[in-house]
Amino acid sequence: MPADPTPAPVSAVPQRLRLITALAAAGLVAVMTVVAVLLKSSTTGVVSFQTADQVAMVGLGLAMGAGVLMIGRSRMEADADGVHVRNVVMNHQVPWSAVRAVRFDRHSPWATLLLTNDDELAVSAVQAADGERALHAVQGMRALLADHQARHAVPREDLLYPRE
Repeated sequence: MPADPTPAPVSAVPQRLRLITALAAAGLVAVMTVVAVLLKSSTTGVVSFQTADQVAMVGLGLAMGAGVLMIGRSRMEADADGVHVRNVVMNHQVPWSAVRAVRFDRHSPWATLLLTNDDELAVSAVQAADGERALHAVQGMRALLADHQARHAVPREDLLYPRE
């Protein structure tokens, strides 16, 4: 009898969050560009704005837009070996042997991994706002975890050698 096939790899990105951050970043750049264009004609009497100030305002808008886009860069990729989580700032490569459970509670904004050392790792790429996509990603991660646990089950000695 052939062995059960390994569940398919799963990946997720926060679709709704990426859309919101893209719109917010575009809005920021647009507002800062308008401010830069209007800045040339204004003077406070003491300070006169120059072309360099206009360029700096556009550059500041681009930098702020890039910062907003960083919020939506989360990604999760899981396969038979483990799960790779990229959150806003940090990247984590976690083998399935270090994962105890995949949690996605009813009122949680995103999924979390419960690790064997009692830590929790947020998987911000799997957002509750993404609905069915998030559920599919969580089910895929749970299937991969269950497959790993079934393949690497450690027999308990008390079951092999019962006490008398």
